[in-house]
Amino acid sequence: MRATVHGLGVLLASSALTLPALADDHAGASNSPFKAEITRTTHNIAHIEADTWEGVGYGVAYAYAEDNICMLAEDFVSVRGERSMFFGNEGQNELGLRSMDNLTSDVFFRSQVDLPALRAGLEQSSPVNQALIAGYVAGYNRYLFDNPVSTLPKECRDAPWVRPITNDDMLRLNEKTMLLASSLAFAGAIAGAEPPSGGQASNGTETLNFPPPPEPSYGSNGWAFGSDVTADGKGLLIGNPHFPWEGPARFWQMHVRGPDGYDVMGVGIAGTPLPTLGFNKDVAWTHTVTKARHFTAYMLQLAPDDPTSYIVDGEVVPMEETLVTIPMPVGEEPIERVMYSTRFGPVITMPQAGAVWTRQIAFTLRDANTGNQRGMDAWLGIGKASNVSEIETAISETLGIPWVNTIAADRNGNALHADITAVPNVSAEMAKECSTPLSALVAGQITLLDGTRSQCDWMEAPTKASVPGLLPASEQASRTRTDYVTNSNDSYWLSHAGEPYRELSPILGTYKTELTLRSRSNYTETEATLAEAKIDHARAKELVFGNKVLAADMVVDGVVEECSEKAGLSKACEVLADWDRRVNLDSKGAHLFLAFWDKVRGRKDLWATPFDPEDPVNTPRDLTSEGTVRLNLYKALNEAGSELEEKGIPLDAPWGMIQTRMDGDETIPIHGATGLAGILNMQESREVEGGLTPVHGSSYIQIVGFDTDGPVADAVLSYSQSTNPASPFYADQTRLYSAKDWHRLPFSDEEIEAARIGETVTISE
Repeated sequence: MRATVHGLGVLLASSALTLPALADDHAGASNSPFKAEITRTTHNIAHIEADTWEGVGYGVAYAYAEDNICMLAEDFVSVRGERSMFFGNEGQNELGLRSMDNLTSDVFFRSQVDLPALRAGLEQSSPVNQALIAGYVAGYNRYLFDNPVSTLPKECRDAPWVRPITNDDMLRLNEKTMLLASSLAFAGAIAGAEPPSGGQASNGTETLNFPPPPEPSYGSNGWAFGSDVTADGKGLLIGNPHFPWEGPARFWQMHVRGPDGYDVMGVGIAGTPLPTLGFNKDVAWTHTVTKARHFTAYMLQLAPDDPTSYIVDGEVVPMEETLVTIPMPVGEEPIERVMYSTRFGPVITMPQAGAVWTRQIAFTLRDANTGNQRGMDAWLGIGKASNVSEIETAISETLGIPWVNTIAADRNGNALHADITAVPNVSAEMAKECSTPLSALVAGQITLLDGTRSQCDWMEAPTKASVPGLLPASEQASRTRTDYVTNSNDSYWLSHAGEPYRELSPILGTYKTELTLRSRSNYTETEATLAEAKIDHARAKELVFGNKVLAADMVVDGVVEECSEKAGLSKACEVLADWDRRVNLDSKGAHLFLAFWDKVRGRKDLWATPFDPEDPVNTPRDLTSEGTVRLNLYKALNEAGSELEEKGIPLDAPWGMIQTRMDGDETIPIHGATGLAGILNMQESREVEGGLTPVHGSSYIQIVGFDTDGPVADAVLSYSQSTNPASPFYADQTRLYSAKDWHRLPFSDEEIEAARIGETVTISE
């Protein structure tokens, strides 16, 4: 069944790529590159087919807008730096992996997005990348032409901030995506940087103490299994990315068929015209956020009597000053800020960390992903690959993957882990040679280099395939095996239990250091699964949704033993003793343990056996027998119990009554919990009345293997396909996730036809 729609799409483009508006007639449409077919299948998954790359972008944008127009339109407001004008400067902006106030967001995007450079970069990028962007602009604008603002969902109906986009908007959006896990974390430090006033007395910084990085609230688990350990001798992949449940970094499912045999199914976030995690008939891949540092900080020596000039190789260099104007709501005067930048990036100030701008020194941040327009070509290469070797080649030649590991399996039974991303070319020797008196103080948090010497600029690699200033792929981590590789956001050094990778530049992460409990749980559960039998889809599902709590296995027995020695067991002790040590919907006592664990997990005296780099999966361990520590744990448990009871939360309530997601008046119970307790199926939640609701965690979960015909993929999108509460696809997969059910994804023509919902729609102009 097909429905054909022709019409005048609103196509606006910047001077970097100007294309004519196309006539609203059938003949024009038949010759236009802007043509796509959109078929929807179960759970409203979009299958887009086009003969041109412009058509691919056109169809993806249109289909995405059908599900998420209000969220996408607001994202364009954010990257234009117009949030204060439309939403007030004190409101909050959800930028995908973190939130910040609107004024900070506007200052960041208006000062850090270099449109002239991005336009020039677009002209130098691949023809496919240019075509995808042109198509996405046309498809988004076509959707608005077909659906006037007065007819949109109530969240953005008649909103003045919903308007057609240009190439510049797409360049801004891509820049935001590239910087999500790097510069955006320092948006406040960049936006708030001001030179010292005349009356400021401080001349220098004697200490520096960047806060230690916690286990990231963003993250992921990924597994690739090879022929030695799979039931059918082919590769098998599990992807379990942990991403936001709200905002433009939510995943959206799509299946794209384009030119040159491109045929890929998977997901992307707002503004991505191709799947960035997914599979084709021969390979499947996923991503996890790396421990690599995609930026460096620099410490500058300032010129005497001029805190806006700095000294490099004995020469005084003026900082570049940029006046940024932030428009405010109608009737209010705009806010102006002067921003300062250097050859080593923008100036940052973090007073709480000691990174202050004084009359003698300043600090800057240089990001390897600034201006990165190679990402789409990297994902295009991955999608075209027929084996994991070709995936490795695609990411190595482009250095376009911004801040994630790549984990992949192929039908031949190979498993790949590649921590190859855009990172500064800073060797261990250079980091040492270019250190400052303060570098050692923050070595565990950030790479701080000396900005007084030009030799401390990022090194240029001698190979032609390298990107200037970036670490070549040959010096990053990549391994292919036929048993398994896995990552849960820890450093490259361990992707297979018991077999460390060789030591590389510290810019890629620490070496032989303590793993997070979630990583340890990953290795423990993976090894146990493979010890029982070879893995297949069914056993992969048990692994990813096992919901075991490693921290509980490590401490509960000791705490219960302490309880048993007390006269009259508390209710909290009884509940903890009866708990199944999982975070399933029917697990009674999970919330009590998690509240207790949050109180004690930071203690340095918990373990009798310390960390051993030769046994990282099993250390530290053994709850200390020291009486005072045990007593304090007992007290912390009862404190946690009392606090929950004060909130009216029963200690023995099932976890599914505590952590929920609302669909109108319907309450959907959600399993999984914080990775800080060693839970693989991570869900980070915020407090709501009577319990918790997830904000970040397991999102698009895929298990992909291969048969003789093509891929065999089971998946679930935990928060569902649409952000429109009125849509029937707002929470349908959330119920699926709640029940630990899966959806067999339709990939072939026959499978798509069997799962079709509604007519295939052809759009063109």
